[in-house]
Amino acid sequence: MTVVVERPVADATDTTASDGPLRVALVIGSVREGRVGSSVARWAATHAERRADLEVDVVDLRDVDLPAHLPDDPTPGQRAWTERVDRADAFVFVTPEYNRGIPASLKHAIDAVREEWYAKPAAVVAYGGMARGLRAAEQLRLVLGELHVTVLRDTVCLGLDDGALDESGWVCDPGAVRALGTALDRLAWWGTALRAARSDRPYVR
Repeated sequence: MTVVVERPVADATDTTASDGPLRVALVIGSVREGRVGSSVARWAATHAERRADLEVDVVDLRDVDLPAHLPDDPTPGQRAWTERVDRADAFVFVTPEYNRGIPASLKHAIDAVREEWYAKPAAVVAYGGMARGLRAAEQLRLVLGELHVTVLRDTVCLGLDDGALDESGWVCDPGAVRALGTALDRLAWWGTALRAARSDRPYVR
């Protein structure tokens, strides 16, 4: 059982407060019909939203308007996505494993932005078959590392063939619940530390 420590919430009008809730973008990486990702994201977001120290923005890549060809002059959709990444202090990526890697939709969304990712932490919630999404998580770790993102060692991996989800799509694996609690605890620590560091001294670009 994960014990959540309630913390005071800063004035919501003060969006620059270094001691306010950490702004976490929870990104749903799959855009396929019939995906499990939306159910997994709902589970992860529900746990994160119970915490006073996190403010969650659920980002469904189905709703992010990115052109296949990224022009030099950004489209309104590109600008909106970049601004959303920029506002976030930390990230949770919910990704399936497709052919030993992450979905093309997620890679494209990551590649569409650059410096707005820098010096921020990320947690990964992965799911798949026998490998439980671990290979996708490891690939995502390499990609995000190139963008100066601090990826947590703690990865939540769900085996769809192991009964990790019940009939309603809710994650019912007790080990996954504990793993998510640990990941959120550490994401909050890293996010708070890096937000203060960026405020004190701009990250080297």
